Amino acid sequence: MTSITEAYVDSLAPNAAAMKNGRDLVKKNSFAALRVTEDETLLFGECKGSGKDPYRCSADFNQESAPVFRCSCPSRQFPCKHTLGLLYAHALGKPFEKAEIPQDIAEKREKAEKREEKKKETAALETEGDSPKAKRKGTSKSAFLKKRNAQLEGLNLLEKLVLQLVQTGLGGVDAKSLKLLEDQAKELGNYYVPGAQAELRELVLILKEETDQEAVYSRMIEQIIRLQALVKKGKAYLEQRSAEPELPMDSVTTIEEQLGHAWQLAELREAGRTKAEAELMQLSFLSYEDQARGEYVDTGWWIDLQDGVLYTTRTMRPFRAAKYIKEEDTVQEIIQAEELFIYPGETNPRVRWEKARFRERSGHDCDAVKALAADSFPEVIKRVKNDIKNPLAEKNPVYLLAYHSIERIGDSYVFRDAQGKQLPVSERDIVMAPQQARNLLPLLKEEDLRDQAALVMFRHDLDSGRLEVQIMSLITDRRIIRLLY
Repeated sequence: MTSITEAYVDSLAPNAAAMKNGRDLVKKNSFAALRVTEDETLLFGECKGSGKDPYRCSADFNQESAPVFRCSCPSRQFPCKHTLGLLYAHALGKPFEKAEIPQDIAEKREKAEKREEKKKETAALETEGDSPKAKRKGTSKSAFLKKRNAQLEGLNLLEKLVLQLVQTGLGGVDAKSLKLLEDQAKELGNYYVPGAQAELRELVLILKEETDQEAVYSRMIEQIIRLQALVKKGKAYLEQRSAEPELPMDSVTTIEEQLGHAWQLAELREAGRTKAEAELMQLSFLSYEDQARGEYVDTGWWIDLQDGVLYTTRTMRPFRAAKYIKEEDTVQEIIQAEELFIYPGETNPRVRWEKARFRERSGHDCDAVKALAADSFPEVIKRVKNDIKNPLAEKNPVYLLAYHSIERIGDSYVFRDAQGKQLPVSERDIVMAPQQARNLLPLLKEEDLRDQAALVMFRHDLDSGRLEVQIMSLITDRRIIRLLY
């Protein structure tokens, strides 16, 4: 069974309220029975509820990397507070009585095994091109072309909007033209290009800002360049796909996702974008609002302990449906993903997994992370410059650096590598958080400021023309110090 720690149970909770309610059930001794099977793959029990009959809850670890949680309560949250309470009880060392597996759960296990076998058979048929799904592919050609033509029409509309904006001049944008842009951004929703629509909305939000006009102007120029690049590359890609419908989707760059395609895990597997048995350690985490897309975004930055690749995870929760979607949180343990799905992208690609185990983080893991950090600032800066040459690339790439020291020079801070090369710390945050990361630096110990590693986010300051960084986390010999949270 997965090591059930409090941190592990915290990671399962859909939100902070469920976490608190689950813990409270244990504190109030609400469980009339706590049981575990002889092989310790199933926890189950009975918890007092609002009715006369207790709720029956269970945590099934028959497949360790994909546990199944069940409860007889009517809650729409998953896992519910009763199942979380059952897990917290185990993590806190409450006594569990040994018992036989209940008949209903044994039957459900059997049905799940049959479904898994059928799924494998279907996958084998698809590989051979003999499944109903494979046979239906030919019938979707006309729908495919219809969608691509609509997307091309949408990008043509976006191209005209950008051209008109440039010809009018950014200084000539008034309330009336802003309202027109908002309406046209809404209209783009009819053309299956949600990525392009979000980029136009981002421009509208920038144009609405009234503070620091010089900084706003630089961001407007940057966003218009991004829109032009998306139109140019998007049209070329769609025209090629329309001319050659059998051409596989681009699984290297992010163009499909930027145009609005939602990658399915089966598609990523077919494109070879998976990795078996990956060990990941989260180095930083942040939740923020994406107003342009109308979503809350929970973002984690992770390092692969085997090869040092930095990945991101993103959970998008639309404002209107946020309470029904699990809110992600900081993860302190090591994730052992059975199969890691890697989305298209080059720097900090997004990842996801379905089945995973957890293990406690140790000092050896911190040593491994430090050993994987880049120790030459000039080499990293060269890579960052190559990253940001592409207007459609990630605007703020994240890298792991080994530093000799973090030093204060006047009112500013700089990183210094072993060769004495400097890298300036941004005086204003790149990613907005409740606190400014640089303001926390004076609180650190001297040992934390020397010969450690740092996860940093880069920004190209258009006004000064220089690269600068925001510190996200420091990785020392014993711990991770998160300055961005």
